[in-house]
Amino acid sequence: MGPHPAVAAIRLAVRRVLHDVLTEHSRDHDTIAPAASAGAPAGPAPLPAPEPLVLVACSGGADSMALASALAFESRKLSLRAGGITVDHGLQYGSDLRAAEVVSRMTALGLEPAEAITVRVGREGGPEAAARDARYAALDAAAERHGAAAILLGHTRDDQAETVLLGLARGSGTRSLSGMAAVSGTAGRYRRPFLELDRQTARKACMVQALPVWDDPHNADPAYTRSRLRQEGLPALEKALGKGVVEALARTAQLSRDDADALDAWALEADATVRDDAGLLECAKLFALPPAVRRRIVRRAVIEAGSPAGSLFARHVEEVDRLITSWRGQRAINLPGRVVARRQGGRLVIRQS
Repeated sequence: MGPHPAVAAIRLAVRRVLHDVLTEHSRDHDTIAPAASAGAPAGPAPLPAPEPLVLVACSGGADSMALASALAFESRKLSLRAGGITVDHGLQYGSDLRAAEVVSRMTALGLEPAEAITVRVGREGGPEAAARDARYAALDAAAERHGAAAILLGHTRDDQAETVLLGLARGSGTRSLSGMAAVSGTAGRYRRPFLELDRQTARKACMVQALPVWDDPHNADPAYTRSRLRQEGLPALEKALGKGVVEALARTAQLSRDDADALDAWALEADATVRDDAGLLECAKLFALPPAVRRRIVRRAVIEAGSPAGSLFARHVEEVDRLITSWRGQRAINLPGRVVARRQGGRLVIRQS
């Protein structure tokens, strides 16, 4: 008798991602020597690629515990090592003890290394954005320290639907509506195997495997926007529109991502054509571009100047865009991350103050 359907589903999703990681790792570390010329002595045999390390970001919740268990199970059948990281944000009493407990659970699953990282959460962009920025910075550092090929994240289809709705509410544009990518980060570091699985599947997988899980009280705290959306917004939508809202939002994310990827590629090509010899953006050339392309160039320039991407909303980009399209001698515009944008001599100057 095979595993429970929920367990089988999460293992299959993780297996597919791990095969991708192994294929990419083998390609990147291909050490096959060139063929020797006739009569020349054969060189040393090529060294096999080292086994890659895949880490799971585990909070102790149902989604990430299901992911950790699947990674531990599948890694034993493949040529790779599996470890886990939990991030202690220090935002709740006893968070250090809870992080230590998560490390123990990951160790019991056979994950090595298994460690907790304590971070200091700032205030930039609000509590949710600040915690996210601190968490990803810690995970990036852990990946570099351990030489990890990938980090698995437990975001589900439900998380994707929430992300799309949040982007819609903030008016953040097509890229925000595209939600979370299955592969993201530096060199495709972050992988999200569960984007096509619902949250209930992960919870059921934990239940049938008797995996202890921790329900973060922040997920039910109405002080947080995502929590209110999860507890009130999505249920209200499903009551008004019927079942299938989450699946429809996830499909919207994929369609939006395809469009956003095409526009991003166009903007990347156009960027070099709208700069002067000093690398400054020329307003006249920007004005001639379609708005969707022009605003992408502006947004990228603002982020490169030091503005946090998670704190930069569509309204910020629109304000800078008006320096190009509706110039009436406006003063400089202050942006997140102490970045300032102004128009000088027909050029768009974006710098950190």
